[in-house]
Amino acid sequence: MKATMPRPTGEVRTFGADELIVTKTDLKGRLTYANDVFLRISVYAELDVIGQPHNIIRHPDMPKAVFKLLWDTLTAGEEIFAYVVNLASDGAAYWVLAHVTPSYDGSGQIVGYHSSRRSPDPAAIDAVAMLYARLRAEEERFGGQEGLAASWQMLQDLLAERGQTYDEFVWEITSQGAEA
Repeated sequence: MKATMPRPTGEVRTFGADELIVTKTDLKGRLTYANDVFLRISVYAELDVIGQPHNIIRHPDMPKAVFKLLWDTLTAGEEIFAYVVNLASDGAAYWVLAHVTPSYDGSGQIVGYHSSRRSPDPAAIDAVAMLYARLRAEEERFGGQEGLAASWQMLQDLLAERGQTYDEFVWEITSQGAEA
């Protein structure tokens, strides 16, 4: 695996509507499984990703507040649907509609996480990209933990203005894209 994070090239990669990207991680977010679609789209070899933090594909355009929401939801034992832009090892970006769920052992303890991602509609990407740009700008304005707190509050305020949860926002833009 590369020692440094790739730089975004501006290229945007897509994958088929009939394809699913699937990964599994342990409790610390280290990859324990990656399917062939993930490996092809992210341009990583399996040996380079297994055991590595899932955030090796984190795109710098992703707001930290959305990852806070994701981890808060998962550690509470709940599933989440989220739009995410990822960064392949060659610097290409690729958007996904992710469905992430906790994985449980036989005694009901969370032992990891399972993520299935599909290719999102371009109209949904446009809608979520505008929100994410606002959140990132807030994070950059303050920086560090203060930026995360400000971005988190902005996300909560924007959703409250809409009278929606993040899940409801995701499903609204998903269904609007499907109708287009």
